[in-house]
Order: sequence, then structure tokens, then C-alpha cells
Amino acid sequence: MSQAAGPTPTETMFSADEASRGLGIELVEHGEGTALLRMTVTPAMVNGHRIAHGGYVFLLADSAFACACNSHGPVTVAAGADIVFVAPAREGDVLVARAEERARFGRSGVYDVSVRRGDELIAEFRGRSRSVREGAAGGTPHVPPGPTEPTEPTEPTKESR
Repeated sequence: MSQAAGPTPTETMFSADEASRGLGIELVEHGEGTALLRMTVTPAMVNGHRIAHGGYVFLLADSAFACACNSHGPVTVAAGADIVFVAPAREGDVLVARAEERARFGRSGVYDVSVRRGDELIAEFRGRSRSVREGAAGGTPHVPPGPTEPTEPTEPTKESR
């Protein structure tokens, strides 16, 4: 890709992903429907059993999933995800998450992510995606407005008596 073409949708999304980048996760490779991310397990990521907390392994896999499903352009979010932990990771381990698109249909998609330490499988993740409708403000999903500020009732209510 030439520099004049600008960043890809994946690069744009990942550059704004403070959670992933703040944990030292790196976007190593990406393409249409694929992504490869890397993370080193730090002391802050280790639980009371002295193994990587599953939430960090899930986060790495989820970030790879996000990069893969956003590679096509429309803003896409997770509709659901599952993970199976196969082996423990430990402090200092370098984990690599490879995401691959399995199916896209309508606004939905299915993606598999394998998390490995070298050749050893650490976890398998399956994510289900949903593209956001066109025209949503800022490309974000439509969220109904929350409660508004209370107003003075014009007629006394049971609660105001």
C-alpha cells in the first residue's frame, strides 16, 4: 500500500485503541478479514496463581478480532465472544493472536482467533461481529438517549405530594 493511500480502517481503529496500546499490544500484520497482534505478559497481568489472568488473554484475542472485523471499512463491534483456555501463559511470555474471518453475512460476521506462545496453543476465541448502521453519529452504534433532567410537574403527582 502506498503512503498516499492513507491508513487502512484497521490502522485507524487500532491507533485510537488506548486500551490495547496501553498494555503494549502491537499490531504486527493485518489484511482483509485477518490480523496478527502481539503482547508480552507483564507482572501486572499475572494473577494469584502466577499465571496470566484470563482477562488479558481474552483482551488480546478480542483486539485481534476487532482488527480483523474492522478491516472491511464499516465500523464493526462485537455481538458476542467465547474463549477456551488451553494452556497457561506466564510472566514474560510473548503471546501472538491470529484472527481469521470465517464468514460474513449481511451486517454480521464470525471470526476465529488462536492465541499462541511460539507453537503452543494458549487459547481459542470465537467472536461474532455486527457492523454499525450507516449514518450513526461518528460511526458509533446508535444508543437511545438516557433519562432527561427532571422537570417540574404541571399537575401534582403522587410522588410530589
